[in-house]
Amino acid sequence: MINFAYRALDADGRRIRGHLLATDLPDLEQRLHDRGLELLHGKPAAASRVLRRQRPVSRRELIKLCFHLEQFLRAGVPIIESLTDLRDAIHHPPFRQVIADTVQAIEGGATLSEAFARHPRVFDPVFCNLIRAGELSGRLPDILHTLADALKRDDELASHSRRLAIYPAIVTVVILAALSVALLYVVPELARLFHSTGQPLPWQTRQLILLSGLLSEYGWLLLGSLPASVLGVQLALRTHAGLRLHFDAALLHLPIIGTILNKIILARFTGLFAMMYASGITIIDALKTAEDVVGNTALQRGLQEVGRAIEDGRQVSEAFIAVNLFPPLVTRMLRVGESTGAIDTALANVSYFYDRDVREAIERLQASIEPVLTLVLGALLLGVMSAVLMPVYDIITHMPF
Repeated sequence: MINFAYRALDADGRRIRGHLLATDLPDLEQRLHDRGLELLHGKPAAASRVLRRQRPVSRRELIKLCFHLEQFLRAGVPIIESLTDLRDAIHHPPFRQVIADTVQAIEGGATLSEAFARHPRVFDPVFCNLIRAGELSGRLPDILHTLADALKRDDELASHSRRLAIYPAIVTVVILAALSVALLYVVPELARLFHSTGQPLPWQTRQLILLSGLLSEYGWLLLGSLPASVLGVQLALRTHAGLRLHFDAALLHLPIIGTILNKIILARFTGLFAMMYASGITIIDALKTAEDVVGNTALQRGLQEVGRAIEDGRQVSEAFIAVNLFPPLVTRMLRVGESTGAIDTALANVSYFYDRDVREAIERLQASIEPVLTLVLGALLLGVMSAVLMPVYDIITHMPF
């Protein structure tokens, strides 16, 4: 099947542009004729251009897709009719086009997983592999229910992480904005007043005036260098695998933040691994798929070593212990799962505990950040006020009355 860009006329003679999957131009013409359109011009569309026009699809859209598709299939509605009804109910134009392309692909003989795999920016390998496992096992509604639960869990984790970052970011921006205004506009006027008196200035006042001068002279350089530095670091991390590996490993060892990040990654990994293993996907395939979703190259390297150890015949728990990247809770639960024959249940329990720990850790950190930021703001304001008021007090005390 080829994605064609076409121009056509409808029954009222209006010109319509769009994209449609077809095997060739005659097939494209027939498909458009079935829709009441007359083909004017059609040519294969560049896949990259189509992908660039697609806006990201939110997790909530995917959750709605899984939920409604599960309900339709449990009610016995054929897959094409289910997707057609969903397409007409979707208000997100790029996602509606994706579902429309999926319907066309299935009409052309593709399976649901194959049709989803043609849109990798919307449906990741985990999603497609689980759909394929559901098709092979005949448990597609159960897999869709599991996928919806996993997406809800990921959405909750992302929400907790955003809440952790929003408050410090807002306070930091406010503090920097207030200090910048003071240093650029207030301090220079006071400096002229202080110098006109000829009195010696305290060291904190001299440092404040020096900082104000530096910001006035080189503030533009600072504003330009910060984005350039961020972009440079991002480019270096993308192009140098060794640097990215050390950077990701250092992130996991940061105090407080590294622990929470490690728990978030492990919660997602164990949840996905348990879901794929319970769906009938082999341990090796589940590990290879999970490597791409952990988002940390240090853990990815560890998962690759685990996969090689399992291929060499070692037990799952032994392979995870040998890597020494995963905490004892994970390896202990894996050992229990191996002895009872329920690895998926053991990993699901680990994922549940990590989800709960992440929520509690973020709530505790959020509660402690507020007073810490308040103290930092108070200390900065106290320092600025002392640097300004001390010379003013000296001027007032030496004035003749």
